[in-house]
Amino acid sequence: MSAPPGTPSQNPHRGLGRGMALVASLALLGTLHAFFDTRLQVQNEPNRALQVAPGNELVLKRSRGGHYVFPGTINGRAVTFLLDTGATLVSVPAHLGQPLGLKPGTPMRSITANGTVTTRATRIDTLAFGPFEVRGVSASLNPGMHGDQVLLGMSVLQHLEFTQRGDTLLLRPPGGA
Repeated sequence: MSAPPGTPSQNPHRGLGRGMALVASLALLGTLHAFFDTRLQVQNEPNRALQVAPGNELVLKRSRGGHYVFPGTINGRAVTFLLDTGATLVSVPAHLGQPLGLKPGTPMRSITANGTVTTRATRIDTLAFGPFEVRGVSASLNPGMHGDQVLLGMSVLQHLEFTQRGDTLLLRPPGGA
């Protein structure tokens, strides 16, 4: 007695074909994921490679979320800044204080988008991004910030001129020098 048509005993390669189709599908999904992940990363972090224009102007592109996010350093250690013209000081997540060499000082009250919080005053020896370096920057250590982005506030931005045109922000030294 023979097996019904289409059973594995009559077509030993049928399972192999399904396996190859599965592998091909997974490869296609992996390729699509990598492609779209890279595109989203560029949209979310368009300033990963900072563009310095002639005259020491820094050109920043707005991220998909509408913010200006870019790399820099605090005391020689890599950080990610989020430009915040509404912040009086540079605001550092408290959990980054020790790794960045920042000492918590006097407690102070800070009014944030999430309400009033007790922060600690601190001083940044050196803060740098693109062609700019600022020393002795007033800052705060904020325990309410849980991410790794540092808010770049007016305690640094006051040393620069900035102009926004569409989705681009130009930062330059005062007087264009």
